[in-house]
Amino acid sequence: MRPDTTPRGSDADTGGAVRRTRRRGEEVERAVLRAAVDELTERGYDGFTMDRVAARAGTNKTAIYRRWSSRSSLALAAYREMVARPDDPPDTGDLRSDVIELLRSVADRLASPSGAEVLRGLMMDARRDPELMAALRDDFVRSEPGTMLILLARAVARGEARPEALVPRVATVPVALLRDELTMRGPGGISDETIAEIVDLVFLPLVRPVPR
Repeated sequence: MRPDTTPRGSDADTGGAVRRTRRRGEEVERAVLRAAVDELTERGYDGFTMDRVAARAGTNKTAIYRRWSSRSSLALAAYREMVARPDDPPDTGDLRSDVIELLRSVADRLASPSGAEVLRGLMMDARRDPELMAALRDDFVRSEPGTMLILLARAVARGEARPEALVPRVATVPVALLRDELTMRGPGGISDETIAEIVDLVFLPLVRPVPR
């Protein structure tokens, strides 16, 4: 019988197994997120439990806690999946139309009954959880900045916006105001008139070139 000359630690010995384990881990993570989204959609934030998510995903709570430290952190990850932004930013050739189209898309996602209820639940829990509060604040600060910066850059090139406005702090203003409206008014509170006011009374005056 020939001796095994395969070096220990080689791909043939361990690498394939490591890669398979990694793939299984990614598959478990995707399954958990899908299950969490389904649970939040069907049962709401109050009925959301790690036990139900684990059973639905076909895994155990230990595997979930290795990735998410708490019920609220998993709910936040699932919420991000629920309101994920579209890949292609609007491109109508007009800044006002672009921003209104983007805000309408964001509003439709945020104002869904399940999404709004989850956001309110997360905000309530965040009052007692500094880490969750920090994560939510980070989400709000970073809301749609990449897309808005693309829209602003196009507007600057067309002469519709000042170059100085091309910064994340300015770009996040419209979506931040939209979230405030959702928090105060609930899922049915974001009308086309509300979006137009955010754009016309706040955002456009903030970014337009100053008349000479």
